[in-house]
Parts: sequence; C-alpha cells; structure tokens
Amino acid sequence: MSAVPKASVAPIPSAATTMQRPRVAGKFLYAGADKLWIKGVTYGTFRPDADGNAYPGPDVVRRDFAAMATAGINAVRVYTPPPRSLLDEAQQNGLYVMVGLPWEQHIAFLDPPRRAAEIEARVRSAARQCAGHPALFGYSIGNEIPPSIVRWHGRRRIERFVRRLFDAVKSQDPAALVTYVNFPTTEYLHLPFLDFACFNVYLESRDRFEAYLARLQNLAGERPLVMAEIGLDSRRNGEAAQAQSVDWQVRAAFAAGCAGAFVFAWTDEWHRGGFDIEDWDFGLTTRARRPKSALAALRAAYAEVPFPRDLRWPRVSVVICSYNGARTLRDTLEGLTRVQYPSFEVIVVNDGSTDATQAIAEEYEVRLITTDNRGLSAARNTGWQAANGEIVAYIDDDAYPDPHWLHYLAYSFMTGDWAGVGGPNIAPPGDGPIADCIANAPGGPVHVLVSDREAEHIPGCNMAFRRDALAAIGGFDPRYRSAGDDVDLCWRLQRRGERIGFHPAAMDWHHRRNSLTMYWRQQKGYGKAEALLEQKWPERYSSAGHLAWAGRLYGRGFALPIAFRAARVYGGVWGTAAYQSLYQAPTLTLLAIPLMPEWYLVILALAALSLLGLSWPPLRFAVPLLVLAAAAPIAQAVMGASRATYPVPSRSIGEKAQRWLLTAWLHLMQPLARLLGRIQHGLTPWRRRGGATRLPRPLERKAWREAWRAPEEWLGDLESRLREAGAPVLRGGSCERWDLEIRVGALGTVRMRLGVEEHSAGRQMLRWRLWPRPSTPALVAAGLLALLAAGSALDRAWLAAVLLGAAAGALAWRVAVDCGRALAAMDQAVERSERP
Repeated sequence: MSAVPKASVAPIPSAATTMQRPRVAGKFLYAGADKLWIKGVTYGTFRPDADGNAYPGPDVVRRDFAAMATAGINAVRVYTPPPRSLLDEAQQNGLYVMVGLPWEQHIAFLDPPRRAAEIEARVRSAARQCAGHPALFGYSIGNEIPPSIVRWHGRRRIERFVRRLFDAVKSQDPAALVTYVNFPTTEYLHLPFLDFACFNVYLESRDRFEAYLARLQNLAGERPLVMAEIGLDSRRNGEAAQAQSVDWQVRAAFAAGCAGAFVFAWTDEWHRGGFDIEDWDFGLTTRARRPKSALAALRAAYAEVPFPRDLRWPRVSVVICSYNGARTLRDTLEGLTRVQYPSFEVIVVNDGSTDATQAIAEEYEVRLITTDNRGLSAARNTGWQAANGEIVAYIDDDAYPDPHWLHYLAYSFMTGDWAGVGGPNIAPPGDGPIADCIANAPGGPVHVLVSDREAEHIPGCNMAFRRDALAAIGGFDPRYRSAGDDVDLCWRLQRRGERIGFHPAAMDWHHRRNSLTMYWRQQKGYGKAEALLEQKWPERYSSAGHLAWAGRLYGRGFALPIAFRAARVYGGVWGTAAYQSLYQAPTLTLLAIPLMPEWYLVILALAALSLLGLSWPPLRFAVPLLVLAAAAPIAQAVMGASRATYPVPSRSIGEKAQRWLLTAWLHLMQPLARLLGRIQHGLTPWRRRGGATRLPRPLERKAWREAWRAPEEWLGDLESRLREAGAPVLRGGSCERWDLEIRVGALGTVRMRLGVEEHSAGRQMLRWRLWPRPSTPALVAAGLLALLAAGSALDRAWLAAVLLGAAAGALAWRVAVDCGRALAAMDQAVERSERP
C-alpha cells in the first residue's frame, strides 16, 4: 500500500515530508517503494467568483480536503489548473491531485491556423505553473474530445495533436505523469505514448461494466488503467441506489486490475458552460456538503482496496523450475518474498543444475526438490505433483512477480469456471540496451486471447492451473524439454472442454535475453518447439507449417505486412454509435507471406536463379525479383523498429540510432533463427507423413450396411481414424461439396465426399468419392521451371537446362507423391469403414 498518511480533520504537518511523486511500474503506480492505489474523487468545476477564481475559497477547500482525507480518499481530480495554494492544501492532507489542462476541444480546434499553437502555449504555461509540486499526481491533457470532432479532423490528426500536447507538458515537468482522459465513443484513439490510460465510463449494469473494464485493460496494454470518472446520479436513482452503485463500481474497478479510480463527484455543486447544473446530483455530498450514503459506501470500498478482507483465498503452490538459472533466480525468490497473498507455498524444482541454483534456493524458505536434468516439462510435473495447493502457479526463474500477482490469479479462479489463468509478462527496465531492444523484437512470450477475458494460450512464464485439471490430463508432455509445453497443455485442456482465463493485472516482470547469442539460441529453440508441436498437432498447422491461432496475439515486437490494411473506425451511421472501435481488415495472404520464416528460402531460390543467369542470360530477370524479395523483410524490420518503445528515452541522437538499428536487426534475425530451428527438427515445407502411396487419381468406394446410422456418425468415425493415424484433417464448410480433407505433405491433399442411399428397414448404401488436389502454386512453379529449362536447352545453355529441368521434375514428382500418400491414407481409412 502507498505511504499516504492517515487523514484527520486538522492538517497533517508531516504529509509534506511523506508524499513522493508517483511513477509507473508495469500495470500499477508506485510512490517510492510502495504501490499507490489511486482512491479518488473529482472536484469541480465550480462557478468562478467575481475575480475569476475557478475554485471555492480557501476555507471551503480546506474543509473539503480534510473531509476527503477522513473518508480514506487520497487523490483529487480537478478540471482546471489550480493555484499552488490548492496543491499545498492537498499536500497537507495527503492528497494527490490530477490536474486537467482544458482547451477548446468541443469545436473544430485544428481548423484556424493559429489555434493549435495557442492551445499548446496555454498547456505549456499551465504545466509550468504546477511543475514539480509534491502533491501533483499528473496532468490530463484533454477530456473526452467529442467523436464528431475526431471524425471531422480524422483520428490520426487528433492523435498527433495529443502527442504534441504531451511533449509540451513533458518539456515543463519531465518527471510528471501525463494522460488523456478518453471515453467509449472514441476508445479507438491510439495514444501509446501516454504514461497511463484513463477512461470515463458510466454503466449502470455490473456485468457490462466488468466486461468493458476487461476490454479497456487490453486497450491499455502494459500501462496502468485508471477510471477517471465513475458514479451515479442520485437525483434520478435515489441516494440508496447511488451508494450501492458506487460500492460495486469501485470494487469492480480494482478487482479488474485498475490502478485507481475517481468517483464523480465530491459535491453536487457543478458549474459548466456558464451555468450551474442543477438537474444532476452525482455528488457524494450535497451542495451544502451534507454527506450522502454514497460517501460511507465509498469509504468502506476504498478501505478494502484492491479486494475485500473477508474473502477466503484458496491455497496456492508457486512452482519455479530452474536449470542453471542462478543468474536471475535470486530476483524471482526475492520477488516472492514481497507477494502479499495470505496462503501460498513456494516449490523450487532444481532440474539438475550445475551452477549455484541449489545454493541460492537454500537461502529462502522454499521446498527444494532436486532431480536429474529431465527437461522443463518433467520439472513442471514434479512441481504440481508435490504441490499441496488447489491452484498451481508457475513462474520462470528469470521472472519475478508483482506483489498482488497471486491475488489476481486466484480471484479469477474464484469468479470464473477456468481450468487455467494467465497474466501479462512485462520486460523490466534497467536490464540494458540489448534487453530493451529484444523486448521490442518478435518472438517474445505472448498471450493469445479469443475474447477480452478468455485465452487460447498463456505463456509458461506466468500461468496457473487448478491442480485437479492438471491431474486429469496427466500434466505436461515430457517431450517438450525447453519450450512448447505451455501451448500443448492449453490445447489439451481446451480439447477436454476446459477454458483458459486471463487477468491483465496478474503481471510479472520477465527479463528478456541480454545478448544476441542468447536471443538467437532462444529463437532456434522456439523453432524446435514448433516442430514438436506440429508433429503432435498437425491439424493446427497449415501446409506451409504455420500455426493459425483462433485468437489475437497481444504483446510487443510483432512484424506487420508492408502494405497492411489500415484499421478503420466503426462509428455507426453518421458517427452515432455509442461504442466506437477500430476494425482491422484481414491482411491479404500474399502480403503476409514475407512475414514467414520460409521467405528466406524464397530469397535463396531467387539468388540461385540469379547465379544461373551467368550461364543463361534470360535468367537475369530473377535479379530484380531477388532485390524485391530481400527488401520485403528489411522494410518490415524498419517498420517494427519505428514502433518500438523503450523504458528510458534516448539521451542523444546517436543512442536513438543505435537502438533503432539493433531493433531492426533483431527483426531480421529472428525469423532466420526460427527457420533453422524448424528445419533442423523436421518442420519444413517439404515435410510429409504416411508410408504407402497410390497413383494420384479419383477413386470411389461403396459399402452396404444393415444397421442405420446418421451420416455425421459415419463421418465422425472416419475423421477419428484419420486423426489417430496422425493425418491433419480439415472439415468442409457449410457451403462446401466435400466433407473431409487430409494432407500428408505440403504439396498435395485429398478430399472426400460421402453419399448415403437410404433403403428399407434402416439399411444404407454408403458411397465415398475421393479425389486428389495438387498444390496450384507448386504446379505453376513446376511449369515455369520446365519452360525455363526448355528455353535454356534451345539456347544450348546446358547447365541451366539440366538444373532447371531437374528442379521442375523434382517438384512435379513431389506433388504426385504427396497426393498419392494422402490418397492412400484416406483410402485405408475408408476401407476400414467399409468393413461391417
């Protein structure tokens, strides 16, 4: 908890010495070494007095702030720049102040040529007025720019202007936190430079409120989320309903992982647009400062942040598996000593380490289990089998948890039917420039979400499971010695009908690799893990060997296609939608191909053709294609580096250039490392399964059945047989005239259609039609190679003719073999179905 002094009616002289300026740490805020939960209210706006003062007199402010402190409030949001005397008064009462810097955002402010510069100058001046004050929580550089204005100017222009104001404030107060207060109608604004995310949300249904909080957390990403306005109007709903609503809104916000909340408002006194607003009463107190029931409810809720004290928390076993992890294991164990969860144990599984891992673990109050080196999955199995908690939480030996990590994981289990729950892993600052760049490179541990709260995959460095769910599927598959076991486990649980959850505040700090060599080895290892997963789950991979996730990947460092489709704002007809969001159109397949590691094989093939051009000049057409092919990953690397963010701003242009070049190099290096790992372990475009082969031609089979079964039962049995044989099976869609498709190689598949004739007495005639489908790109490539071979032979360029002809023949032969093997596998399965 934060070091905010206990409030009393009289000012507290020691508050000035205890308040420290807040800072961001992952999903949370800190003041010094203590986590700072923002427990706030809004204050104002008020009718200006005769002298233009926008705040009540000093006596009123003093009484208000003292009453706030007594109610357990530690932060105030104001909408106009306050005088230093108000900040001093807040400091005396242990209150942080979030200062709004208003400007004319309700009009087309960017149209007049000078208005943007005038706004920036006023914002800069207001920030200078408050800069450096100990009671300053941060600045808000805008509040709810209307969607019609964003639509008028275009979202990118608005985003650039907000960035301009952000830089203006930072120029006056570099250490201050800066945010923009958004709301659902313009949630699509992309403002990643802000220190923390803020939203005003008014929803009177708890289910809808909690669901929207989960969405906002994913929009906030790795930054803290603060609710800038929540509350309920007591005039229309009554004071009792207001109190009840404030209570659950505050509790839901913190349970969802928010770093803070501001309840609107301290008092019913509210002045806006030159008028006193008298038909809304959102205040916790009346205009005469009489407390309402909502103030007592707020005090009770704030006293129990982030979770109620009377919750019965389940026992958790934290498992750390380490193989020669002495370099970072101490960080992990020290972090666990700061975890505030009431009931947990720590199990360290020393997987045959030869360094100081065991000695370090023995310094802490943990259960240490030492085994021979058997690999990560076996170590994780040892951990859950020895656990006495009903929940088993895993954290890597190069990560350390947030103090409330286990609270958020356990709360998700307590409130949802999840078999497993994960959270984000964030790269800590201070690991060095290489680690900072690797945090912005592809290939990091990411979570995959199918909704705002349900995951398809959670990475192994931050995951937890019910112990009985692990036991039901036999734990982790020991074939995965270093990576891939988390993906396999999630898929096996989901195949069993279980669900995986995600909580955005169950975060840990995960060190990234701190050398290029370590990063290279890691990515090669991930390539190996992909190959092992494809062997076990071939149906989840494409013919080219790429996994198609059902959900969306979250994290940093993703490579984007060069000409990716820009996201469009879904605003409703005439921009009237209450919840407006971005719609990202699917990327065209051809544009995504250069993102694949196998693109380097395309570059290699074009380089070979270019070299053959020395033998036969017409092949020199491959040279410009080679240049374009090589330019594609370079352009993607440049785009990736340009989107990178770092925990500490660059101190010079030279440092900025070094970071940019290193990050771009990592974007080029990562797919090559993955490709080598995949190829070395059999995950290649030319891989194939199956033994027997057939002449690739259409076949028909039929069988008579005396006992009736539904067609879908026959197909289900056939599908099961194919899967048992290890063949990747695809079902036909609702508009397809085929039922099942299998492939045993990348260059050919076989499809099957079942026809059922119904006869008397429940008898049936089953008819199967099988036909091969060779890969069109492979046939086209083989044809082009054959034409080039013929052309070079006519010109008597025999070296080129032989090599090109051999390549064409090999490719055509491989297409035929892949189709023949798939046909044989399908025919064998059908033949078994023909038997009574």
